[in-house]
Amino acid sequence: MKQSKLLIPTMREIPNDAEAKNLQLLLRAGFIRQVSGGVYAYLPLATRVLKKMYAIIGEEFEKTGSVEIKMPTLLPSSLLENTSEVSYDDKAYNLKNRTGKEFVLGSAYEGLISELIGDEISSYKRLPLTLFQIATKYRNDKRSRFGLLRSHEFILSDAYSFHATEESLNEMYRAYQNAFEHIFERLGVKVKGLLGDSQIDEQTDAFEYMALSESGDKIGAFSTGSNYASDLQAATSAFISKKSHEPNKEIEEVTFEKKENLEEAAQALSIPLQKTIKTQLYLADDKPVLVLVRADQKVNELKIKKHLEVAQLIAADETQSQAYFQTSLSYLGPVDVPDKCKIYADLQVQDLANALAGANKENAYLKNVNPDKDFPVDQYADLRLVQEGDTSPDNLGTLELKKGVEVGRMIKVGTYFSERLKTAVLDENGQHVPVQMGCYELGISRLLATIVEQNSDEEGINWPAEIAPFDLHIVQMNMEDEEQTALTNSVEEIMLAAGYQVLVDDRQERSGVKFADADLIGCPVRITVGNKANEGAVSIKFKQTQAKIEVKKEELVSTLAILLNSEG
Repeated sequence: MKQSKLLIPTMREIPNDAEAKNLQLLLRAGFIRQVSGGVYAYLPLATRVLKKMYAIIGEEFEKTGSVEIKMPTLLPSSLLENTSEVSYDDKAYNLKNRTGKEFVLGSAYEGLISELIGDEISSYKRLPLTLFQIATKYRNDKRSRFGLLRSHEFILSDAYSFHATEESLNEMYRAYQNAFEHIFERLGVKVKGLLGDSQIDEQTDAFEYMALSESGDKIGAFSTGSNYASDLQAATSAFISKKSHEPNKEIEEVTFEKKENLEEAAQALSIPLQKTIKTQLYLADDKPVLVLVRADQKVNELKIKKHLEVAQLIAADETQSQAYFQTSLSYLGPVDVPDKCKIYADLQVQDLANALAGANKENAYLKNVNPDKDFPVDQYADLRLVQEGDTSPDNLGTLELKKGVEVGRMIKVGTYFSERLKTAVLDENGQHVPVQMGCYELGISRLLATIVEQNSDEEGINWPAEIAPFDLHIVQMNMEDEEQTALTNSVEEIMLAAGYQVLVDDRQERSGVKFADADLIGCPVRITVGNKANEGAVSIKFKQTQAKIEVKKEELVSTLAILLNSEG
């Protein structure tokens, strides 16, 4: 293909507003252009890469027995009524048609696909059944970040499997784990598998794939002494009790003339944060609950929601704090709490002695507060986010926290959606049983960005061979030289006949510009037709290793076959 016939608008300079590495490289190499914040146009080179990614994903998914489908982008809002906030939240794009009927732009399809199966499948004999699609999805975030890593419009592959038994679901779950691993290997992307959070309940298995990146919006917890790895929200640590043996002191109220938060009060009183109790008010299915953690730690709201087994958990605002406790959120504490408000505390709170806590009065705190003596705790549980240096839950090493990008996830949804949507089949005994479901997602546009970040250098992108926009990039140095033109045409014909995808730079540009653009674009092999064209010789450069070799035209096919195989 002639480069002059393609839209490849390369850029010499990095755009000022492109902070993320993937965005810088894809813009400079002419793969994408930004249409608006978080919305991008995929130009010819990117489209070629995406098609190859789609093919790889389709091949590996079909090996599991999956069948490709195409679902609509416009989804009726009524479909969401029987699902839950697991599928949709305040980040959906909402719109109405001319008659006033409400829709959302598709971002999750569990409800729709479950309803479809419920309408069409009635017997266990039709199961298992696995369907997948590759589609553009939409996320109405307040702002997009990091180029394609977090955008308003993104490309996702989502697959859904349906089963009559849990054993069948487990088998497909393992098959998709193998499929994901093969896909990542073929795409040339390095990922880490880690325990995920289904956001459904404690019993629902979830597994995530993370590519480590400083541009990432996820945090993983990794053990220094074992294979334990988990998403931060799902991570746990070993609880090692370090009960204080201080004798209990009498409670003492401390007031401040000006507004002081708990951290400032502790500093003023020379009390370490490890000896302070942070009290947070939540509405759990509209009922007030207090959650206690040490002030040097953070509450894990997902753990709280699952522990309480509630559908909705909302952090209280100042108005609600005044209504329940007649004080602002800053001064909430666990002492003398109304009986109707249950108290849940993180495990590490029970080890505290003579701690500092809010007094439920403006500008006031209580010193020498002791759990179970000065206030009751309805239940202790692991309710906090793990921290760097915590003991791994298997007691092998400590936890390290690393940033990354979630590029894939799978969830054993089980009967969560089928029970809500009445999706059932007749089993072998003639009894109606809810359908077991699994979900498997790959973020394709995120993968594209991650591949670019992991496979690049100062000169440009180094595309993995299987998804490169072209296998070979032929660069003719002097377009006015007839011998170079003749050799370029001959080499193109030879390489096309050998099965290679070829891009030919036939532009009237200086050789330096052509080489710079070739490096930005990043095809695995560059063939330069230059001063030795009269001898039938060309120069080969391998982008990944920067190795160069000069060969005769007749030796090109055999030489590349050997060298590409050795490089791979």
